[in-house]
Amino acid sequence: MMLKSFRRAAWTAILGVLAACSTPLPPSPPPVVDKSPAPATSPAAAPAGPRDAATLTRPRSRWIAVDWLDLPGWYDDRTAELWPALLRSCDKPAPEWTRLCAQARSAAPASDAAAREWLQQHLQPWRVESLDNGAEGLVTGYFEPLVEASRTPRGSYRVPLHQPPADLAARKPYWTREQLDTLPAAKAGLRGRELAFVTDPMDVLILQIQGSGRLQLTESDGSRKLVRMAFAGHNEQPYKSVGKWLIEQGELATDQASWPAIKGWARKNPRRVQELLWSNPRVVFFREEPLPDPALGPRGAQGVPLTPGRSIAVDPLSVPYGTPVWLDTTEPLTATPLRRVVMAQDTGSAITGGVRADYFWGWGEQAEQQAGRMKQPLRMWVLWPRQP
Repeated sequence: MMLKSFRRAAWTAILGVLAACSTPLPPSPPPVVDKSPAPATSPAAAPAGPRDAATLTRPRSRWIAVDWLDLPGWYDDRTAELWPALLRSCDKPAPEWTRLCAQARSAAPASDAAAREWLQQHLQPWRVESLDNGAEGLVTGYFEPLVEASRTPRGSYRVPLHQPPADLAARKPYWTREQLDTLPAAKAGLRGRELAFVTDPMDVLILQIQGSGRLQLTESDGSRKLVRMAFAGHNEQPYKSVGKWLIEQGELATDQASWPAIKGWARKNPRRVQELLWSNPRVVFFREEPLPDPALGPRGAQGVPLTPGRSIAVDPLSVPYGTPVWLDTTEPLTATPLRRVVMAQDTGSAITGGVRADYFWGWGEQAEQQAGRMKQPLRMWVLWPRQP
């Protein structure tokens, strides 16, 4: 089932409002006749774009037809890595992709060069600009938390993850986070609804912000298994940013309010963690799902599993789901160039505007660190089917 995102606004949303992201697939722009020559596999022989640059206007962006040579680093990417993500998007293709998806399934490029050649033969690159002519935007990052958990309360595993209360639909809005922790009537609704227990309330918070996560779960018989906690509902209370609360309290500067900094503050101020949590009245409830293929991420807004490093969230009024996108940005902290082709497979409430993306890093500690610090300048190009 589609991952409902109270997280896909990701790390800029630590300072903003998160909301569900069931944005419907918008109509795709009409294809443009392109008589460019067939592509070659070397930069010197790359096919040119239209001689007179064509333009397509979408509700929140403008696309400008360009040459393949305009994509910085195009010939340096491990392009064949895109194929599994592309084929997953082909499970739910936009109308313009139906014909190409049939060809992509039989293509099976054996090398990066072969993958690039296929893309160049069938697609036309378009530079994405905001409607005010700006070609530079913003990329943030998100991830799927991975948390140790126990099926039963034991030792330090005392903080519960809950499935939706039986009376959730009968009370709108439902109890706030503070009320669920303190009022007997509110606590009664959660009794017996525990799915698992973790050691740190901040882990519960990040699972709720991201809307999904993995648990390395220890069962009551001592066996261990990897499961996914998927979004199953929320209490319909407003989301309040804990990062913004810390800034207002004078505990963090605005440019310090990353998730690693917020976790660091919680470790240093254990007596105020409850106060921090109660500043956000929204509570997300979960359901447990099996994880038959640990290499796949949660389902994005397109309804297909996300691929670490090859899936992004976009504004679907700028870029349709299932579209290959060329990114030109840098990695957080190191400023190493991050230039690669990815698939637009997700969205989020803070992911709005023409040149805007949220990069899916995957799961685990390294993904958390990268996603928590990512807020980089971005340029992007969509790769759209050529007209037959």
